[in-house]
Amino acid sequence: MSDETSKAPKKKGKLKVVLLSTVGALMLLGGGVGAGLYAAGAGLAGGHKSEPEDPNKPKLVPKDGGQEAAHAGDKQARALEEVVDPGRYKATYYDLAQNFTSNLRDSDGFMQVSLGVSTYYDQRVIDRVKAHEMAIRSAVLMTLADQDSFVISTPNGKKELQKALKKAINEVLVRKEGFGGVDDVYFTNFIIQ
Repeated sequence: MSDETSKAPKKKGKLKVVLLSTVGALMLLGGGVGAGLYAAGAGLAGGHKSEPEDPNKPKLVPKDGGQEAAHAGDKQARALEEVVDPGRYKATYYDLAQNFTSNLRDSDGFMQVSLGVSTYYDQRVIDRVKAHEMAIRSAVLMTLADQDSFVISTPNGKKELQKALKKAINEVLVRKEGFGGVDDVYFTNFIIQ
């Protein structure tokens, strides 16, 4: 009997190791496939479909006059403070026809300005400025009426006013058309009294 007890038991551990290795490999493979599908569904791996481009959105106009023009943007309206590289695109200018005259905030004074705007986008932006000129005039007058005569008499004050007017004009265009597009506002006449 001592011979039977001294014999080493048969190894059943090999089967257990192979089985655990196979299960572990399958779990890793399944996790990798699941992560890949999740990433593709979330658009992380290029699996998302792009929105069709709106043919009514203005396009940037290259300086060289080439046919290749960048589209104005995607589903969301163009950021109001987005800066376009003026070295790459051609500017189009438009002079707003009438002067703007407004009282100044907390003052007996008034100001009168004439404005022009520019865009690096195609003619559609200028056409939209023309189409909504009444709403733009109202926004410009509201912005002018909120100015302090001392501040706007300084060069920095005038620059800040230009930024405020650009923002006001683009807000009107975004609200009416879904896209701003005005890159700069210029004073063609500026009187404070």
